[in-house]
Amino acid sequence: MHIKLAYGRSGLEIDLPDSWDITMIEPQYIPGLPDPRGALRQALQQPFASPPLAELVHPGEKVGIIFSDITRPTPHHQILPAVLAELSHLPAQDITLFNALGTHRPNTPAELVEMLGDDLIQNYPVIQNNAFDPATQVSLGMSSFGHEIWLNRQVMECDLKVLTGFIEPHFFAGFSGNGKALMPGMAGQRTVLGNHDAGMIGNPQATWGVTQGNPIWEEVNEVGKKAGRTFLVNVTLNKHKQITGVFAGDLTQAHAAGCEFVRRTAMVGVDRPFDIVLTTNSGYPLDLNLYQSVKGMSAAAQVVRPGGAIVIAADCWDGIPEHGLYRQMLSETGSPRALLERIQAPGFLMQDQWQAQIQAQIQLTAEVYVHSGNLSDAQIRQALLLPAPDLVNTLHSLVETYGPHARLCVLPEGPQTIPYLR
Repeated sequence: MHIKLAYGRSGLEIDLPDSWDITMIEPQYIPGLPDPRGALRQALQQPFASPPLAELVHPGEKVGIIFSDITRPTPHHQILPAVLAELSHLPAQDITLFNALGTHRPNTPAELVEMLGDDLIQNYPVIQNNAFDPATQVSLGMSSFGHEIWLNRQVMECDLKVLTGFIEPHFFAGFSGNGKALMPGMAGQRTVLGNHDAGMIGNPQATWGVTQGNPIWEEVNEVGKKAGRTFLVNVTLNKHKQITGVFAGDLTQAHAAGCEFVRRTAMVGVDRPFDIVLTTNSGYPLDLNLYQSVKGMSAAAQVVRPGGAIVIAADCWDGIPEHGLYRQMLSETGSPRALLERIQAPGFLMQDQWQAQIQAQIQLTAEVYVHSGNLSDAQIRQALLLPAPDLVNTLHSLVETYGPHARLCVLPEGPQTIPYLR
Protein backbone atom coordinates (compact mmCIF):
# COMPACT_ATOMS: atom_id res chain seq x y z
CA MET A 1 0.00 0.00 0.00
CA HIS A 2 1.35 3.38 -1.01
CA ILE A 3 0.73 6.11 1.57
CA LYS A 4 1.52 9.83 1.48
CA LEU A 5 1.87 11.37 4.91
CA ALA A 6 1.44 15.09 5.62
CA TYR A 7 5.02 15.98 6.56
CA GLY A 8 6.72 19.35 6.24
CA ARG A 9 6.00 21.23 3.04
CA SER A 10 6.22 18.37 0.57
CA GLY A 11 4.93 15.26 2.37
CA LEU A 12 6.49 11.86 3.01
CA GLU A 13 5.68 8.83 0.86
CA ILE A 14 6.03 5.26 2.12
CA ASP A 15 5.07 1.77 0.94
CA LEU A 16 3.70 -0.84 3.35
CA PRO A 17 2.86 -4.51 2.63
CA ASP A 18 -0.62 -5.12 1.25
CA SER A 19 -0.83 -8.15 3.54
CA TRP A 20 -0.94 -5.97 6.66
CA ASP A 21 -4.23 -5.15 8.38
CA ILE A 22 -4.24 -1.39 7.70
CA THR A 23 -7.07 1.07 8.34
CA MET A 24 -6.72 4.54 6.82
CA ILE A 25 -8.60 7.33 8.61
CA GLU A 26 -8.75 10.67 6.81
CA PRO A 27 -11.04 13.68 7.06
CA GLN A 28 -14.04 13.62 4.78
CA TYR A 29 -12.86 15.59 1.79
CA ILE A 30 -14.78 18.83 1.35
CA PRO A 31 -13.86 20.82 -1.78
CA GLY A 32 -12.71 24.36 -1.26
CA LEU A 33 -15.41 26.98 -1.74
CA PRO A 34 -15.54 28.05 -5.40
CA ASP A 35 -15.64 31.73 -4.37
CA PRO A 36 -14.02 32.10 -0.93
CA ARG A 37 -13.84 35.89 -1.28
CA GLY A 38 -17.57 36.05 -1.93
CA ALA A 39 -18.30 33.62 0.91
CA LEU A 40 -16.28 35.75 3.32
CA ARG A 41 -18.05 38.91 2.18
CA GLN A 42 -21.47 37.29 2.59
CA ALA A 43 -20.62 35.94 6.06
CA LEU A 44 -19.41 39.37 7.22
CA GLN A 45 -22.54 41.03 5.88
CA GLN A 46 -24.98 38.32 7.06
CA PRO A 47 -23.39 36.98 10.25
CA PHE A 48 -24.72 34.69 12.96
CA ALA A 49 -26.74 36.56 15.61
CA SER A 50 -25.02 39.91 14.97
CA PRO A 51 -25.40 43.02 12.85
CA PRO A 52 -23.09 43.14 9.81
CA LEU A 53 -19.46 43.87 10.66
CA ALA A 54 -19.55 47.24 8.89
CA GLU A 55 -22.40 48.40 11.16
CA LEU A 56 -20.63 47.49 14.41
CA VAL A 57 -18.07 50.26 14.32
CA HIS A 58 -18.17 53.94 13.36
CA PRO A 59 -15.56 56.57 12.42
CA GLY A 60 -13.69 57.67 15.53
CA GLU A 61 -13.72 54.16 17.01
CA LYS A 62 -10.74 51.82 17.01
CA VAL A 63 -10.68 48.23 15.76
CA GLY A 64 -8.25 45.47 16.65
CA ILE A 65 -8.02 42.55 14.23
CA ILE A 66 -6.47 39.52 15.91
CA PHE A 67 -4.74 36.88 13.78
CA SER A 68 -3.02 33.59 14.69
CA ASP A 69 0.74 33.08 14.51
CA ILE A 70 3.01 31.01 12.24
CA THR A 71 2.07 27.76 14.02
CA ARG A 72 -1.39 27.82 12.43
CA PRO A 73 -2.34 27.50 8.74
CA THR A 74 -5.00 30.22 8.89
CA PRO A 75 -5.42 31.81 5.43
CA HIS A 76 -4.79 35.39 6.57
CA HIS A 77 -4.23 36.50 2.99
CA GLN A 78 -7.93 35.83 2.34
CA ILE A 79 -9.56 36.61 5.69
CA LEU A 80 -7.89 39.91 6.56
CA PRO A 81 -8.51 41.69 3.23
CA ALA A 82 -12.18 40.68 3.44
CA VAL A 83 -12.44 42.08 6.97
CA LEU A 84 -10.64 45.27 6.00
CA ALA A 85 -12.94 45.76 3.01
CA GLU A 86 -15.92 45.86 5.41
CA LEU A 87 -14.05 48.42 7.52
CA SER A 88 -13.19 50.71 4.61
CA HIS A 89 -15.20 53.53 6.20
CA LEU A 90 -12.53 53.76 8.92
CA PRO A 91 -9.14 55.43 8.47
CA ALA A 92 -6.25 52.96 8.43
CA GLN A 93 -4.72 54.54 11.53
CA ASP A 94 -7.73 53.41 13.56
CA ILE A 95 -7.14 49.72 12.72
CA THR A 96 -4.42 47.61 14.36
CA LEU A 97 -3.42 44.03 13.59
CA PHE A 98 -2.58 41.88 16.63
CA ASN A 99 -0.53 38.68 16.41
CA ALA A 100 -2.03 36.24 18.92
CA LEU A 101 1.15 34.56 20.12
CA GLY A 102 -0.08 33.33 23.47
CA THR A 103 3.18 32.22 25.08
CA HIS A 104 4.81 31.35 21.73
CA ARG A 105 7.92 33.15 20.46
CA PRO A 106 7.52 36.35 18.41
CA ASN A 107 7.28 35.82 14.68
CA THR A 108 10.15 37.15 12.61
CA PRO A 109 9.65 39.98 10.10
CA ALA A 110 9.99 37.45 7.28
CA GLU A 111 7.34 35.20 8.86
CA LEU A 112 4.96 38.14 9.24
CA VAL A 113 5.39 39.02 5.57
CA GLU A 114 4.82 35.36 4.63
CA MET A 115 1.59 35.29 6.65
CA LEU A 116 0.16 38.72 5.88
CA GLY A 117 1.87 40.03 2.73
CA ASP A 118 3.78 43.27 2.20
CA ASP A 119 0.70 45.49 1.74
CA LEU A 120 -0.81 44.77 5.15
CA ILE A 121 2.56 45.05 6.91
CA GLN A 122 3.20 48.45 5.30
CA ASN A 123 -0.27 49.92 5.81
CA TYR A 124 -1.26 48.76 9.30
CA PRO A 125 0.57 48.58 12.63
CA VAL A 126 1.25 45.02 13.78
CA ILE A 127 1.54 44.31 17.51
CA GLN A 128 2.75 40.93 18.73
CA ASN A 129 1.47 39.80 22.11
CA ASN A 130 4.04 39.65 24.90
CA ALA A 131 2.60 37.33 27.53
CA PHE A 132 5.67 37.78 29.72
CA ASP A 133 5.51 41.57 30.22
CA PRO A 134 2.81 42.54 32.76
CA ALA A 135 3.27 46.19 31.79
CA THR A 136 1.59 45.40 28.44
CA GLN A 137 -1.49 43.89 30.11
CA VAL A 138 -4.65 44.98 31.88
CA SER A 139 -6.70 43.04 34.43
CA LEU A 140 -10.27 41.93 33.76
CA GLY A 141 -10.65 40.45 37.25
CA MET A 142 -11.12 36.75 37.98
CA SER A 143 -12.82 34.07 35.95
CA SER A 144 -15.47 31.82 37.47
CA PHE A 145 -12.74 29.15 37.58
CA GLY A 146 -10.70 31.25 39.99
CA HIS A 147 -8.01 32.38 37.53
CA GLU A 148 -6.71 35.91 36.99
CA ILE A 149 -7.64 37.38 33.60
CA TRP A 150 -4.93 39.55 32.07
CA LEU A 151 -5.22 40.62 28.43
CA ASN A 152 -3.11 42.80 26.18
CA ARG A 153 -3.73 46.44 27.08
CA GLN A 154 -3.69 47.75 23.49
CA VAL A 155 -6.18 45.21 22.23
CA MET A 156 -8.47 46.02 25.16
CA GLU A 157 -8.30 49.72 24.20
CA CYS A 158 -9.95 48.85 20.88
CA ASP A 159 -13.68 49.47 20.69
CA LEU A 160 -14.21 46.33 18.63
CA LYS A 161 -12.09 43.18 18.56
CA VAL A 162 -12.34 41.06 15.40
CA LEU A 163 -11.25 37.53 16.27
CA THR A 164 -10.03 35.63 13.23
CA GLY A 165 -8.88 32.03 13.01
CA PHE A 166 -9.88 28.58 11.86
CA ILE A 167 -11.80 25.77 13.50
CA GLU A 168 -10.41 22.26 13.90
CA PRO A 169 -10.66 19.68 16.69
CA HIS A 170 -8.35 20.64 19.56
CA PHE A 171 -6.73 18.20 21.95
CA PHE A 172 -7.74 19.97 25.16
CA ALA A 173 -9.92 22.94 24.18
CA GLY A 174 -12.37 20.76 22.22
CA PHE A 175 -12.14 22.90 19.09
CA SER A 176 -9.90 25.77 18.06
CA GLY A 177 -11.30 29.17 17.11
CA ASN A 178 -13.77 31.07 19.29
CA GLY A 179 -12.19 33.17 22.04
CA LYS A 180 -8.80 31.43 21.73
CA ALA A 181 -7.68 34.42 19.68
CA LEU A 182 -7.95 36.43 22.92
CA MET A 183 -7.08 33.74 25.44
CA PRO A 184 -4.46 32.38 25.20
CA GLY A 185 -3.69 34.42 22.06
CA MET A 186 -3.57 37.91 23.59
CA ALA A 187 -3.38 36.90 27.24
CA GLY A 188 -0.73 37.29 29.93
CA GLN A 189 1.29 34.35 31.13
CA ARG A 190 -0.59 34.21 34.44
CA THR A 191 -3.87 33.73 32.61
CA VAL A 192 -2.50 31.06 30.26
CA LEU A 193 -0.94 29.15 33.16
CA GLY A 194 -4.25 29.19 35.01
CA ASN A 195 -6.29 27.97 32.06
CA HIS A 196 -3.71 25.30 31.25
CA ASP A 197 -2.90 24.12 34.77
CA ALA A 198 -2.68 20.44 35.70
CA GLY A 199 -6.23 20.25 37.04
CA MET A 200 -7.78 21.83 33.94
CA ILE A 201 -5.69 19.74 31.52
CA GLY A 202 -6.34 16.58 33.53
CA ASN A 203 -10.12 17.03 33.45
CA PRO A 204 -11.58 14.16 31.38
CA GLN A 205 -13.82 16.64 29.53
CA ALA A 206 -10.78 18.63 28.36
CA THR A 207 -10.37 16.69 25.15
CA TRP A 208 -11.03 16.56 21.42
CA GLY A 209 -14.46 17.68 20.25
CA VAL A 210 -15.91 18.65 23.67
CA THR A 211 -16.99 22.23 24.40
CA GLN A 212 -19.87 22.28 26.89
CA GLY A 213 -18.58 20.90 30.17
CA ASN A 214 -14.96 21.33 29.09
CA PRO A 215 -13.48 23.74 31.68
CA ILE A 216 -10.79 24.99 29.30
CA TRP A 217 -13.24 25.87 26.52
CA GLU A 218 -15.74 27.33 28.96
CA GLU A 219 -13.14 29.65 30.48
CA VAL A 220 -11.94 30.68 27.01
CA ASN A 221 -15.51 31.52 26.06
CA GLU A 222 -16.03 33.39 29.33
CA VAL A 223 -12.93 35.53 28.77
CA GLY A 224 -14.08 36.30 25.23
CA LYS A 225 -17.39 37.60 26.58
CA LYS A 226 -15.63 39.71 29.24
CA ALA A 227 -13.46 41.39 26.62
CA GLY A 228 -16.17 43.76 25.40
CA ARG A 229 -17.45 44.02 21.84
CA THR A 230 -16.20 41.18 19.67
CA PHE A 231 -16.93 39.81 16.21
CA LEU A 232 -15.83 36.29 15.25
CA VAL A 233 -14.49 35.39 11.80
CA ASN A 234 -13.62 31.68 11.78
CA VAL A 235 -13.17 29.45 8.75
CA THR A 236 -12.86 25.72 8.20
CA LEU A 237 -10.20 24.21 5.93
CA ASN A 238 -9.61 21.03 3.94
CA LYS A 239 -6.29 19.19 3.67
CA HIS A 240 -5.17 21.57 0.91
CA LYS A 241 -5.73 24.48 3.36
CA GLN A 242 -8.62 25.72 1.19
CA ILE A 243 -11.57 27.42 2.87
CA THR A 244 -14.59 25.10 3.10
CA GLY A 245 -16.84 27.21 5.33
CA VAL A 246 -17.06 30.66 6.92
CA PHE A 247 -18.61 31.24 10.36
CA ALA A 248 -18.83 34.88 11.41
CA GLY A 249 -20.72 36.94 13.97
CA ASP A 250 -21.59 36.20 17.58
CA LEU A 251 -18.74 34.56 19.45
CA THR A 252 -20.71 31.59 20.76
CA GLN A 253 -23.27 31.00 18.02
CA ALA A 254 -20.93 31.34 15.04
CA HIS A 255 -18.39 29.07 16.69
CA ALA A 256 -21.01 26.46 17.57
CA ALA A 257 -22.09 26.30 13.91
CA GLY A 258 -18.48 25.89 12.80
CA CYS A 259 -17.82 23.18 15.38
CA GLU A 260 -20.81 21.18 14.22
CA PHE A 261 -19.57 21.40 10.62
CA VAL A 262 -16.13 20.17 11.68
CA ARG A 263 -17.54 17.44 13.89
CA ARG A 264 -19.38 15.94 10.90
CA THR A 265 -16.35 16.04 8.60
CA ALA A 266 -13.27 15.53 10.79
CA MET A 267 -14.26 13.08 13.55
CA VAL A 268 -14.43 9.39 12.71
CA GLY A 269 -15.66 6.58 14.96
CA VAL A 270 -14.00 3.14 15.10
CA ASP A 271 -15.23 -0.04 16.75
CA ARG A 272 -12.09 -1.15 18.57
CA PRO A 273 -8.57 0.12 19.29
CA PHE A 274 -5.46 -0.60 17.23
CA ASP A 275 -2.11 -2.15 18.15
CA ILE A 276 -0.19 0.51 16.22
CA VAL A 277 -1.19 4.00 15.09
CA LEU A 278 0.90 5.88 12.53
CA THR A 279 0.18 9.60 12.62
CA THR A 280 1.53 13.00 11.59
CA ASN A 281 1.05 16.56 12.78
CA SER A 282 -0.67 17.63 9.55
CA GLY A 283 2.47 18.88 7.79
CA TYR A 284 3.63 22.47 7.42
CA PRO A 285 3.26 24.67 9.40
CA LEU A 286 1.72 22.54 12.13
CA ASP A 287 4.65 20.10 12.44
CA LEU A 288 7.25 22.83 12.91
CA ASN A 289 8.46 21.38 16.23
CA LEU A 290 8.05 18.52 18.67
CA TYR A 291 6.03 20.66 21.09
CA GLN A 292 3.30 21.20 18.49
CA SER A 293 3.51 17.54 17.42
CA VAL A 294 2.10 16.37 20.76
CA LYS A 295 -1.26 17.12 19.10
CA GLY A 296 -0.62 14.41 16.52
CA MET A 297 0.35 11.99 19.28
CA SER A 298 -2.86 12.82 21.12
CA ALA A 299 -4.99 12.18 18.03
CA ALA A 300 -3.41 8.72 17.74
CA ALA A 301 -3.82 8.05 21.46
CA GLN A 302 -7.61 8.15 21.08
CA VAL A 303 -7.60 4.77 19.36
CA VAL A 304 -4.39 2.96 20.37
CA ARG A 305 -4.82 0.03 22.72
CA PRO A 306 -3.15 0.00 26.14
CA GLY A 307 0.36 -1.32 25.60
CA GLY A 308 0.27 -0.41 21.92
CA ALA A 309 2.54 1.91 19.95
CA ILE A 310 2.21 5.34 18.36
CA VAL A 311 4.55 6.37 15.56
CA ILE A 312 4.56 10.02 14.51
CA ALA A 313 6.26 11.55 11.47
CA ALA A 314 6.90 15.25 12.04
CA ASP A 315 9.33 17.55 10.23
CA CYS A 316 10.28 19.64 13.33
CA TRP A 317 12.29 22.25 11.40
CA ASP A 318 12.04 24.41 14.55
CA GLY A 319 13.50 21.62 16.70
CA ILE A 320 12.01 20.63 20.06
CA PRO A 321 12.19 23.81 20.27
CA GLU A 322 14.88 25.68 22.18
CA HIS A 323 12.49 28.49 23.17
CA GLY A 324 9.93 27.90 25.90
CA LEU A 325 10.30 25.43 28.78
CA TYR A 326 8.93 22.22 27.24
CA ARG A 327 12.39 20.87 26.37
CA GLN A 328 13.73 21.73 29.81
CA MET A 329 10.91 19.91 31.61
CA LEU A 330 11.41 16.77 29.54
CA SER A 331 15.18 16.72 29.99
CA GLU A 332 14.98 17.25 33.76
CA THR A 333 12.94 14.10 34.43
CA GLY A 334 13.89 10.51 33.78
CA SER A 335 10.54 9.08 32.75
CA PRO A 336 7.01 10.03 31.70
CA ARG A 337 5.67 8.96 35.09
CA ALA A 338 8.17 11.13 36.95
CA LEU A 339 7.32 14.02 34.64
CA LEU A 340 3.60 13.64 35.29
CA GLU A 341 4.11 13.41 39.05
CA ARG A 342 6.17 16.60 38.98
CA ILE A 343 3.53 18.51 37.03
CA GLN A 344 0.71 17.26 39.25
CA ALA A 345 2.51 18.18 42.48
CA PRO A 346 0.66 20.83 44.51
CA GLY A 347 1.77 24.35 43.61
CA PHE A 348 3.69 23.39 40.46
CA LEU A 349 3.21 25.92 37.66
CA MET A 350 5.51 26.29 34.67
CA GLN A 351 5.13 27.50 31.11
CA ASP A 352 4.49 24.69 28.58
CA GLN A 353 3.62 22.17 31.30
CA TRP A 354 0.35 21.40 29.50
CA GLN A 355 2.10 19.92 26.48
CA ALA A 356 4.46 17.91 28.66
CA GLN A 357 1.54 16.70 30.78
CA ILE A 358 -0.41 15.44 27.78
CA GLN A 359 2.68 13.76 26.33
CA ALA A 360 3.33 12.00 29.65
CA GLN A 361 -0.30 10.85 29.93
CA ILE A 362 -0.11 9.34 26.44
CA GLN A 363 3.17 7.57 27.23
CA LEU A 364 1.66 5.85 30.25
CA THR A 365 -0.65 4.08 27.79
CA ALA A 366 1.54 3.49 24.73
CA GLU A 367 5.11 3.68 23.46
CA VAL A 368 5.69 6.72 21.26
CA TYR A 369 8.18 6.72 18.38
CA VAL A 370 9.22 9.86 16.49
CA HIS A 371 10.47 10.09 12.91
CA SER A 372 11.95 13.48 12.09
CA GLY A 373 14.59 14.60 9.62
CA ASN A 374 15.48 17.53 11.87
CA LEU A 375 15.88 15.84 15.27
CA SER A 376 18.73 13.53 16.24
CA ASP A 377 18.12 10.24 18.03
CA ALA A 378 19.72 11.81 21.12
CA GLN A 379 17.31 14.77 21.05
CA ILE A 380 14.32 12.46 20.72
CA ARG A 381 15.49 10.29 23.61
CA GLN A 382 16.15 13.38 25.71
CA ALA A 383 12.49 14.25 25.11
CA LEU A 384 11.63 10.83 26.67
CA LEU A 385 10.53 9.45 23.29
CA LEU A 386 11.82 6.67 21.04
CA PRO A 387 13.58 7.48 17.74
CA ALA A 388 12.38 5.99 14.45
CA PRO A 389 15.08 7.08 11.98
CA ASP A 390 13.82 4.58 9.39
CA LEU A 391 10.04 4.89 9.53
CA VAL A 392 9.20 1.79 7.51
CA ASN A 393 11.69 -0.41 9.39
CA THR A 394 10.19 0.77 12.68
CA LEU A 395 6.72 -0.23 11.50
CA HIS A 396 7.98 -3.64 10.33
CA SER A 397 9.57 -4.20 13.72
CA LEU A 398 6.39 -3.26 15.55
CA VAL A 399 4.22 -5.52 13.39
CA GLU A 400 6.63 -8.36 14.11
CA THR A 401 6.39 -7.58 17.84
CA TYR A 402 2.59 -7.51 17.92
CA GLY A 403 2.18 -10.58 15.74
CA PRO A 404 0.73 -11.51 12.35
CA HIS A 405 -2.71 -10.15 13.20
CA ALA A 406 -1.48 -6.74 14.36
CA ARG A 407 -3.89 -3.95 13.45
CA LEU A 408 -2.39 -0.73 12.11
CA CYS A 409 -4.25 2.59 11.87
CA VAL A 410 -2.85 5.38 9.68
CA LEU A 411 -3.76 9.04 10.20
CA PRO A 412 -2.02 10.59 7.19
CA GLU A 413 -3.37 14.07 8.00
CA GLY A 414 -2.75 13.75 11.74
CA PRO A 415 -5.10 15.79 13.91
CA GLN A 416 -7.04 17.07 10.91
CA THR A 417 -8.97 13.83 11.60
CA ILE A 418 -9.79 12.76 15.12
CA PRO A 419 -10.72 9.10 15.52
CA TYR A 420 -12.66 7.98 18.56
CA LEU A 421 -13.93 4.72 19.98
CA ARG A 422 -17.66 4.35 19.46
